Amino acid sequence: MKTPFAALAILAVLGTPALAQDLPQPVKARQGQFNILALNLGVLGGMARGTVEYDAEAAQAAADSLVAVSTLSQGAMWPDGTDAGSIAGTRAKADIWGDMDDFTSKWADLGEAATAMAAVAGTGRDAIGPNMGGLGNACKACHDSYRAPE
Repeated sequence: MKTPFAALAILAVLGTPALAQDLPQPVKARQGQFNILALNLGVLGGMARGTVEYDAEAAQAAADSLVAVSTLSQGAMWPDGTDAGSIAGTRAKADIWGDMDDFTSKWADLGEAATAMAAVAGTGRDAIGPNMGGLGNACKACHDSYRAPE
């Protein structure tokens, strides 16, 4: 019984990176930036909810990371043919390429919300919560328009 379980565990671990390696570099890069966003939003969200102890230095670092990611140039990460309809492993809708100006505007909105968070994240737990709404709204606006469901 242990051998089949071990074999499945090994396949699960080895199979996931193999799939990720098949993605074009721009897709891997943009997914990496979204992972960084998610990690730092999780830190701030946990502090806002009180499930993670507030730490001014960690909150500021997380907010500063959000700002840093939001300033990355997006052009090279979104080449034609890297939408969910063209390749497996992405949830990017083809609509992105149909209205790149709107997509870029939504990315800029995320940057503004991240900057607002960075201005207050280190000042106390109570300052984080109200700014999580702005970040969440910026994420949702883009996801609603440009991310396919799982």
